[in-house]
Amino acid sequence: MLAEVKNLTKTYKQHQAVKGISFQIEKGQCVALLGPNGAGKTTSLQMLAGLLTPTSGTIQFPEHEKKDYRELIGFLPQHPSFFSWMTPKEFLTFAGKLSHLPKKQLTAKIDEVLEFVSLTDVKNKKIGGFSGGMKQRLGLAQALLHDPELLILDEPVSALDPNGRRDVLRILEELKSKMTILFSTHVLHDAEQVCDSVIMLKDGEIKWDGSLASLKENHSTSAIRIKTAESLEQTFTGIPKLTNIDYQDSHTATLYYEETSFSTHHLLNRLVENRMTLLHFEKLQDSLEDAYMKVMNS
Repeated sequence: MLAEVKNLTKTYKQHQAVKGISFQIEKGQCVALLGPNGAGKTTSLQMLAGLLTPTSGTIQFPEHEKKDYRELIGFLPQHPSFFSWMTPKEFLTFAGKLSHLPKKQLTAKIDEVLEFVSLTDVKNKKIGGFSGGMKQRLGLAQALLHDPELLILDEPVSALDPNGRRDVLRILEELKSKMTILFSTHVLHDAEQVCDSVIMLKDGEIKWDGSLASLKENHSTSAIRIKTAESLEQTFTGIPKLTNIDYQDSHTATLYYEETSFSTHHLLNRLVENRMTLLHFEKLQDSLEDAYMKVMNS
């Protein structure tokens, strides 16, 4: 285990943004922090990164004896800020000195991270002329400069165009094998592409904490969609485990079962007994979005 969060709370005057959340981050994991705007994602990440002091609760890195664990963390805010008159090389030199990196090590590390985020060709150009995607990649280079154990990213692709989004997600996919990653997003597809597990926040509370596979398994819909040449009316009376039927028309229906694993034996037998011509048969699989909505609305 890399980090353990216990009963973390943040209160602003009368508003409690984060309400006693607890979770663990395992080494080598890529974890997505999901939730709508205002769920407490940014506040939680800023407390983890050491930028905000919790109202109560603890953040511990069990293998790190010092109380100040910030040297273990690389942080990319949602909207990174730069000195527009600087070049990437100058900015990373400045950031490296703040992190107390030795001069010889810093020079080599700057070249390494700029190559990794594909900014080597523009390392001596002014940041003021960079696109949003280039600035995001430069922010990521800064977060990686001191080889952190935990990389924290706040909405890393939310403001990017499709090309910039693809570039950053590709970089995250490569980083997964090198360090532990925690990133927040409200775009479910991004989480599904790169993360191993998800933590879902709503109104400052954790609604789900676990793997993507277990999320889908625990909140999946058991359903079959069929279409027949003949009318389906009165066909399904008395079929075991069948809880609901949604008729799209007289020939097409979606059948919902009460169990995630169910046998289609009774259904197929009924169609054969009624001498019906089966035109379409599909076992439906919930998407991450379906599971997400079920958790958030529960």
